[in-house]
Amino acid sequence: MTAAETPGHGRSARRLFLLSFLMLFVELALIRWIGSNVVYLSYFSNFVLLGSFLGIGIGFLRANSRLDLFAWAPLILTLLVAFVLNFPVSVACGASSIIYFGCEPSGLPIWVTLPIIFLAVAIAMASIAQGVARAFAGFEPLDAYRLDILGSLAGIVAFSLLAFLGAPPVVWGTLVVALLLATFRPRFKLLQFVAMAGLIIMLGRESVRPGDSWSPYYKVSLIPQQDGMLRLDVNGIPHQTIETMAERKRTEPLYFVPYQRLRDNPLRNVLIVGAGSGSDVAIVLAAGAKHIDAVEIDPRIYQIGRALHPEHPYQDPRVTVHIDDGRAFLERSPNHYDLIMFALPDSLSLVSGQSSLRLESYLFTTESMQAARAHLNPGGAFAMYNYYRRYWLLDRLAGTLESVYGSRPCVDTRIGKRSGAGLAVLVVGLSPNNVKCATVWNPGSRTVPAPATDNHPFLYVETPSIPQLYLVAIAAILLVSVALIRVTSGPLGQMRGYLDLFFMGAAFLLLETKNVVQFALLFGTTWFVNALVFFGILVSVYVAVEIARRVRLRAPAFLYVALFAMLALAWVIPPDSLFALSLPLRFSAAAALAFAPILLANLVFADRFRDVGSSTVAFGANLLGAMVGGVLEYSSLIIGYQSLLLIVAGLYACAFLLGWKHRASPAANPAAFAAPA
Repeated sequence: MTAAETPGHGRSARRLFLLSFLMLFVELALIRWIGSNVVYLSYFSNFVLLGSFLGIGIGFLRANSRLDLFAWAPLILTLLVAFVLNFPVSVACGASSIIYFGCEPSGLPIWVTLPIIFLAVAIAMASIAQGVARAFAGFEPLDAYRLDILGSLAGIVAFSLLAFLGAPPVVWGTLVVALLLATFRPRFKLLQFVAMAGLIIMLGRESVRPGDSWSPYYKVSLIPQQDGMLRLDVNGIPHQTIETMAERKRTEPLYFVPYQRLRDNPLRNVLIVGAGSGSDVAIVLAAGAKHIDAVEIDPRIYQIGRALHPEHPYQDPRVTVHIDDGRAFLERSPNHYDLIMFALPDSLSLVSGQSSLRLESYLFTTESMQAARAHLNPGGAFAMYNYYRRYWLLDRLAGTLESVYGSRPCVDTRIGKRSGAGLAVLVVGLSPNNVKCATVWNPGSRTVPAPATDNHPFLYVETPSIPQLYLVAIAAILLVSVALIRVTSGPLGQMRGYLDLFFMGAAFLLLETKNVVQFALLFGTTWFVNALVFFGILVSVYVAVEIARRVRLRAPAFLYVALFAMLALAWVIPPDSLFALSLPLRFSAAAALAFAPILLANLVFADRFRDVGSSTVAFGANLLGAMVGGVLEYSSLIIGYQSLLLIVAGLYACAFLLGWKHRASPAANPAAFAAPA
């Protein structure tokens, strides 16, 4: 019996698998859960993600430390949860160049809360990662990474399944505690048991609050109002109300205006994007619609509306419900409509911790408006309404409609002259004769911001720029990361020999981000698509591990040639060009463009990392590069997402030039493989 076949070795393999499962599951849970309680994090998309990467790197760098951080993981996680629950944060209204939602700050000041959360996440993930790193020591490097990837894949599947089932945080916490109990060495002491019990109690209390439930995107709260209405909050922000049509007409008559603007429209077939809890559907039914396709991305909000809306619009046989992303529905549906309505489709949430995309980012681009126009019947019209918090945002959307339809839309507003905050309705016809305007949009001397596009889908940023608030956060993240890596791995000068790994880390994180947004555009900004992308990335890493275990290239520079070729191909084939393909072909082409560079990048990293003199210092350099790559993602606010590929190519070019001497004298024996940070 070989060492790999001994019972003890099998137990160690199971432990490493479970620890890797735990590490990725906790990372995903923290990104999701903290964002639901600290709304500010929804606008610093990868803040918790970067803290997680930093912590994982520190844990690996301290694998041989005398201090057992893993023993403190239950207490650190419990303290982090306690802090977030006791000091939740909503976003203060800020500058005019970028729009935030939720105007009443709560808890500690932002500049106190965000650094504490960033550091706490890093420390929590470092404690778990040290346990993972120490388990690595019992295996050959490639065998260890193989188990790590398999555990990570299981973590993604488990978290995605819980999201699909709408499981509350206490279920997440219970699974985390079970994994801690299964992997902890030596035995738990009283403090650890108390900490784990406290973790479950706190998450349990949050999970059983009356009216609270969890969707794949939000913490959804139902709050009864004195007038009998129900207010629906998501992640602590007022989102919509459930009320009778008579009450809605009294409180917000502008919701009924679009039908007054239509001229001789039979409303035989209507599309509502952002159907929510059903109030907009009820209004369209009352206007005489013969059939409605109601598209709502959040299944929990739909379920609440179906159960509690007093008009019961979702039970009407004229209504067909689609739980889907609005843009994805438009791209797939063969139907045509007399009226297409974008009804308050504010997500207030980001797709993931990996990108700056909001759930509705690709719904308000020029290309999306063109797709909607293509679905209109002759004589049809398009309408949209929302609370536009700045005049320039209303102007941007009205200007987008003018560019798509060739005429200025009708505009009805209830917007404050000073703040620019309030409700506005925009209606435009396939022909100007299809609508009758009380007021036509006229920006006068105001500068109209350029329309959002699929390449630059940042509707809520007035001009292509990185707002000052983001710049301050980016600088803080980099300073903290450099300081912590300096403390854990010694003088930064020792990383000088691994600058190529630094650039690889930065490039790979940007490549991951590009894949997330590409799939969101092509297949919808849904939780399922997001989970599928990360699953595909890990599968690509796993395939690279298996290749690296079996093959060692004599001319590894060819890996760079292949990588640059795939990046060039992805550059010349913009993602939106794939819409012309059928769904199976579109998925195949998108997967090839996305995951082939990921596979090649992992092979490049494996070829270099197997020959490093100090894996700890090399990994520290790669980690610092990943931090830089994470903040470089904000450059897309200026240059757009497609141009991130140019930065990726430039970073890999730097890695190639800086690592040439290592490729000139390959090691005699293979050492380690590592997935880029």
